[in-house]
Amino acid sequence: MADKPVVLMPEDIQRIMGKDAQRNNILAARMVAEMVKTTLGPKGMDKMLVSPTNEIVITNDGATILEEMQIEHPAAKMMVDIAKTQDSEVGDGTTSVVMIAGKLLENAERLLDKKIHPTIIAKGYKIAAEKCQEILNEIALRISPDDDLILKQVAMTAMTGKSAEGSKEKFAEIVVKAVKQIYHDKKVDLNDIKIEKSKGEGIADTELISGIVLDKEKVSNDMPTVVNSAKIVLIDFPLELKNPEIDTKISISTPEQLQGFLNQEERTIKEMIMKVKETNANVVFCQKGIDDFAQYLLSKAGIYACRRVARSDMEKLAKATGGKIVSNLSELSSSELGNAELVEEIKHGNDSFTYIRGCRNPKALTILIHGGTGHIIDEIERALRDSLGVVSSSLKTGLVVPGGGAIEMELARRLRIFGQSLSGREQLAVEEFASALEFIPSTLAENAGLDPIDVLTELKSKHDSGDKNAGLNLFNNKIENVLEARIIEPYKIKTQAISSATEVANMILRIDDVIASSGKKSGMKGMPQMSEFD
Repeated sequence: MADKPVVLMPEDIQRIMGKDAQRNNILAARMVAEMVKTTLGPKGMDKMLVSPTNEIVITNDGATILEEMQIEHPAAKMMVDIAKTQDSEVGDGTTSVVMIAGKLLENAERLLDKKIHPTIIAKGYKIAAEKCQEILNEIALRISPDDDLILKQVAMTAMTGKSAEGSKEKFAEIVVKAVKQIYHDKKVDLNDIKIEKSKGEGIADTELISGIVLDKEKVSNDMPTVVNSAKIVLIDFPLELKNPEIDTKISISTPEQLQGFLNQEERTIKEMIMKVKETNANVVFCQKGIDDFAQYLLSKAGIYACRRVARSDMEKLAKATGGKIVSNLSELSSSELGNAELVEEIKHGNDSFTYIRGCRNPKALTILIHGGTGHIIDEIERALRDSLGVVSSSLKTGLVVPGGGAIEMELARRLRIFGQSLSGREQLAVEEFASALEFIPSTLAENAGLDPIDVLTELKSKHDSGDKNAGLNLFNNKIENVLEARIIEPYKIKTQAISSATEVANMILRIDDVIASSGKKSGMKGMPQMSEFD
């Protein structure tokens, strides 16, 4: 009995323990960082991602790349999650957060080789991250919502290196105007900015509409194409007869009964349209369907109508026009109407759009992106979403920091000084944290074809001599005061990136046992092959 083996887990369970588990996870995280590394900065390269159905995505947006890559490794998935968090919280800095996390883990490996315990490294990293937040608070620059020039520079910095770069000044103007329009009481809801896409014309024709653009056409050609001084009714019930929810049979035995039944249907729809006409509305947006007979009556009354408008668009229309969404025909009245100066149908190529313009103080807006191909339009949309995120983040916090790697160099310098005041082994972890931050300016230089060692040496010397705003201006490949060069980033990008990267690095470091079921889609699949960095 004593020699009988004890079976704890089924045979299909794969288990990696101790150092192997740590190295495996660190390697996976480093591989993710290496994948996105070349996309960093204004001179970063793009990735082409081809799906199994041959759909192509061309982008240098970190979060998009990682999402499209369908990563399986469990530790690598955690890196994807921090990129997603960075994207949803700030909109930009997704590549940076993954790179910092990857570098923290790579540097931790050196400390593990020196027999330093993972919990001591994690503690040192936590101390360093907290110190970074303190330093960031101290050196961040305060801005007000009226600093349009700075906000535009923040928007342009976010767009640099993406396809939108050629028209970044125009886009920055659009972004700042849009965000300021919906900014209220230190709050910005980016869902109030609708992004609509239209193939055709150039990206420079992208425009901001003080109102809403719907990718819908009027339901009948007999309706007016242009409506001035629009009085808009928003309804989320169908302008058609309801179908019974259960199977229903109607017995009709004479032609008169059939005619009476049809007449009743017509009367019901006429009453609905009469109710709409009584409000003096000349535009109808309906979330549900509009019957053919109802379309005819609306056309006859000279009313412009769109059907099957998405709920999210209905809510934006309500915000933009000041109207209320009505759910019950009996409650329809002129007090529920929204207003706009102009509602018109415009064709772009094969697509028809309905423009609702000239809304009084609209709290919902539309950016209509033009471009030659779907891939370009999609990448412009990603660039605009990034810059909308950074401008709204800057307005919410009222703080910005110098870009171009200047803030990372200053943080690294101050961390090293702070590390000398620590007595334990945590000091080594703080030192490695500082060198992980230097990975950002070093990669910016590398991606621009400069020598990273020369650049880092010069940056260190400038920061040591007190020039805390010295960073890389990659438009002229010089090291200079980045604030004067107008390379500015939101404070939130840096605080969020440092806290997320530290959390995920510490979490991965503390794992010493990976137990996985080897099903068909096992996350452990391919783990042993990850040896290209060994």
